[in-house]
Amino acid sequence: MKSDFGTLLRELWSDLQQPDVVWQVTALALCLCLAWVIDRLLIGRRAAHPVDKSVQQRGLARVAFPLVGLLLVLVTRTALAPWLHVNLLSLAVPLLLSLAVIRAVFFALRLGVGSASWLGGFEKGFAMLAWGVVALYITGLLPDLIGLLESVQFAVGKQKLNLWLILQGMGVLLATLLLALWISGAVEARLMAATELEPNLRVLFSRLSKSLLIVVAVLIGLPLVGLDLTTLSVFGGALGVGLGFGLQKIAANYVSGFIILLERSIRIGNLISVGSDRGQVTKITTRFTVLRGLTGIEAIVPNELVIGSVVQNESYSDRKVRVALPVQVAYDSNLEMTLGILVKSAQLQPRVLRDPPPKATVMLFADSGVNLELAFWIEDPEAGIGDVRSEIYLSVWHAFKEAGIAIPFPQREVRLLT
Repeated sequence: MKSDFGTLLRELWSDLQQPDVVWQVTALALCLCLAWVIDRLLIGRRAAHPVDKSVQQRGLARVAFPLVGLLLVLVTRTALAPWLHVNLLSLAVPLLLSLAVIRAVFFALRLGVGSASWLGGFEKGFAMLAWGVVALYITGLLPDLIGLLESVQFAVGKQKLNLWLILQGMGVLLATLLLALWISGAVEARLMAATELEPNLRVLFSRLSKSLLIVVAVLIGLPLVGLDLTTLSVFGGALGVGLGFGLQKIAANYVSGFIILLERSIRIGNLISVGSDRGQVTKITTRFTVLRGLTGIEAIVPNELVIGSVVQNESYSDRKVRVALPVQVAYDSNLEMTLGILVKSAQLQPRVLRDPPPKATVMLFADSGVNLELAFWIEDPEAGIGDVRSEIYLSVWHAFKEAGIAIPFPQREVRLLT
């Protein structure tokens, strides 16, 4: 195979010296342009009907350009072979084939991993590396490069290593990690679709499966290329001790995150207070919990703080929350009518629950007037308490104005004695 590619390169170099190489370049350019047009048409249809496209159709659109280009180049090469040299077209065949394989692999990876931000840049880097290996193989320089890398040897304990073995290990490890990420993505998609499970359990199982698959990928990938894991035990032990002292806070947060997800004491949608932070739980990860406050500000609370402090969960076992509004009226007011106005003002609000019903009580005979309290229950505290308090106070104000009930304010009499 090496001699075949060497002959191909020599013939291609000879073709470049001939005038008819223009026909090869023109034919290759036309094939690629036509493949690009077909690919644009498929992308336009996919954008116009994104919901109607199945996984197979989206995968076909992903590899349409290299596959169509490969097919056109093969047909053109067969048609032009009796008339002129087609070595340039023969060189384009493995390059287009490698591009199709790269796109197909990364499309399958995206289905499992999702739209990760790092995947686009990694795909470009991997494509350049793959084409570089193909170019070295075509030119016949790959065996010489492998021999050069194998000549650079060194020992780690009793294990004899060389650069080529390390590169093989990195490649196999990368492949196993990508496969593990793909499988974990598929498992996570299945878990998130299982509506019979609690959201916390779905997040916990998805995190555990991803961590377990990554560890298994490392344990499988390294021995496949002959790397003995026992040689890394001393280094791994020292690294573990260093990480244990330096990253104990991060480790504590991760352990606390697993405890939160497993115990289900805090769930997504709960309204909780941790220290001075109060808000609705919108996200629980293995390291932190996100609280969205009623003002829209999101607080990222470390899980260690959630586990180690008192958490007020307003919707742990019951979403109902009691709200108390203090009101003061003058001493000459009709208290029975005043209490009825307070209850009626609360009942007019749609967010106030009918069971248990609102209740108004006399609390204290104060200096300036009689202190009353209106208590009612709501079941949507995440929507905010200030709005419903304001609406009820406004309704009470108008009702007091109509009934002639006065709201007193502190007054002081000063007498001058002679």
